[in-house]
Amino acid sequence: MEEKQSINGKSPHATPRILIVTPEVTFAPSGMGPDSLSICARAGGLGDICAAQIHALFERGVDVHLAMPNYRNVFKNSTHPTPALDIPQRPRKLPENRIHLAQDRSFYYHSRLFMDTSWETIRISLAFQREVINRIIPEVQPDLIHCYDWMTGLIPAMAKCVGIPCLFSFYRLDAPHLLLHTIEEQGIDAALFWQNCFFGRMPGSYEETRHSNPVDLLATGVFAAQWVGALSPTYLTSLTQSQSDLAPPVLKGELQRKMQDGRVRAVLPAPDPSFNPATDRALLRPYSPETHFSGKLFNKLQLQETLGLCMDSTVPICFWPTRLDSSRRGCRLMLNCLEEILQRYRHLQIVFVADGDGQSELANRIASLGAADRVAVCDFDARRYRLAYGGSDFVLMPLYLDPCALPCRIGQRYGALPIAFDAGAIHDCTAHLNWETGHGNGFLFRYFDATGFFWAIDQAMAFYRQPKDLRSREVQRIMRDSLEQANSDVTIEHVIELYSRAMDGAPVRFGHSDSDHSLIAA
Repeated sequence: MEEKQSINGKSPHATPRILIVTPEVTFAPSGMGPDSLSICARAGGLGDICAAQIHALFERGVDVHLAMPNYRNVFKNSTHPTPALDIPQRPRKLPENRIHLAQDRSFYYHSRLFMDTSWETIRISLAFQREVINRIIPEVQPDLIHCYDWMTGLIPAMAKCVGIPCLFSFYRLDAPHLLLHTIEEQGIDAALFWQNCFFGRMPGSYEETRHSNPVDLLATGVFAAQWVGALSPTYLTSLTQSQSDLAPPVLKGELQRKMQDGRVRAVLPAPDPSFNPATDRALLRPYSPETHFSGKLFNKLQLQETLGLCMDSTVPICFWPTRLDSSRRGCRLMLNCLEEILQRYRHLQIVFVADGDGQSELANRIASLGAADRVAVCDFDARRYRLAYGGSDFVLMPLYLDPCALPCRIGQRYGALPIAFDAGAIHDCTAHLNWETGHGNGFLFRYFDATGFFWAIDQAMAFYRQPKDLRSREVQRIMRDSLEQANSDVTIEHVIELYSRAMDGAPVRFGHSDSDHSLIAA
């Protein structure tokens, strides 16, 4: 990092160079196989957000670089032509020299992209951060680093030491606490930046702290970064309001301090432009807001046939698009309510296209209920995931506090209306539907229990029983509004503005070096 310090704060680049550091992204890098740059390796909501943002920034002319682990085994298993689905209508693809793969055996043979807080994931995170700190940052020489989530939490602390501005975006709230001794055993020289870390208690000397005072990786990212990004204003407010106990106290305190300094900004993510039912090649019959009624009928039959459900275009289908993690309250609520849902709504079908440790329990429950012709659960697959949006009428999102709510936004684009808990990011993008007045775009419940969940499903089923003309009118309105309002161009403008603020707030010019096209962020 000495080369960066030697230029006395002046960038050697014609336009600002941005390095995005993320442990999860939903495309395989160019050169990894015949289907590189495809949505084929499912990471989760964070991966979806990062992939869409990186491509959009590149297409805007931003000198953007990506640092990610080389999940060699995942890429090899994902880059085959049958289930993979390329991102369509990309004017330009991110070149290989913009993608920097961290190399370490710990993630070469890792079987999945989604991360938890197990020791295996902690070891991967430290190996990843070691590669970024020791090799990738000196190679890229970025003017700004944008880090995502606790697996990159040490990088803002290091960047602060060498004068590189850093934006830290948080996603999950559960993060491990590690001793400096453990961090250093993995090849990271934490002695250089330990004073920029956030510890369990006020540290004394380095030697006193090293073996006895754990570092909070998530709080460190928030503490050390110049700016902090959230993915939802409501989610951010829910974590930081005085009476809230949703976030760990230290994280809540650091976020409150950053907010008092005016250095926290929530930017709502938009779905990738490829999520458009009019152009989506995963659909049997693409459709527009005006042709959605007939288009969804064809896709519904295709979905039912593919998953072995009873084929009937008149029945409502609910789609569960998020991971089945047994520790999440929303997943437990869904599992506990499944039997009664099937009893109450005799013609309803449910589709789960999701990985997670709760998948086997759900499959066993479906088998015990003898409901395989009404409920399907399968691993994530890009084509099936998109087809499920196109063939479903509703998206199930009974999540207690979702940080980004991307599936709700995608569902609205495809005419699949959310059935969701009114909290977090869901509150920012979904309003309860009143089909008589033509307002709203989903079905929300405000009390997180089975009674509230069933009430929202009752409302959705009541809407489904309305005359065809009324339903078609409302779904057409919701689709059109979603395609117009959840716009990736607007999101990227806000991201670029935030980058400019992180670099001391001066107007920054981003543009292609080989063209006159540029965008100025003030």
